[in-house]
Amino acid sequence: MAEHNDFGTLAENVATEYLQKKHYNILARNFRYQKAEIDIIAAFNGLTVVVEVKARSYNTVIEPQEAVTKKKIKSIVLCADFFMQENNLNTEVRFDIITVLPDSDGVLQLEHIEDAFQSFDAN
Repeated sequence: MAEHNDFGTLAENVATEYLQKKHYNILARNFRYQKAEIDIIAAFNGLTVVVEVKARSYNTVIEPQEAVTKKKIKSIVLCADFFMQENNLNTEVRFDIITVLPDSDGVLQLEHIEDAFQSFDAN
């Protein structure tokens, strides 16, 4: 497996552990529908929370969350709609982003951006 894939998996694991410590109930990881994928789906305070994990193992010009384009949002929303129907869930859905970046000492730093985008942002 490529090194960037290993780091992505590590970032998703760290994000999952973070959410669990915050009392999120993880419902699914790497949920796929057609060509779309959602990194983490969780239940929290009566909400279904769809989480996109963005990680970089190096400094970049753009922030990791800036890589969530309108096309990516549309894909996530489509996948979330399918998950909700497939699991017969009728709760409000919130879309979050968790960024994972190493600091200057190589220690992973997380930023949890709640309600990072709305489903209508995909239009």
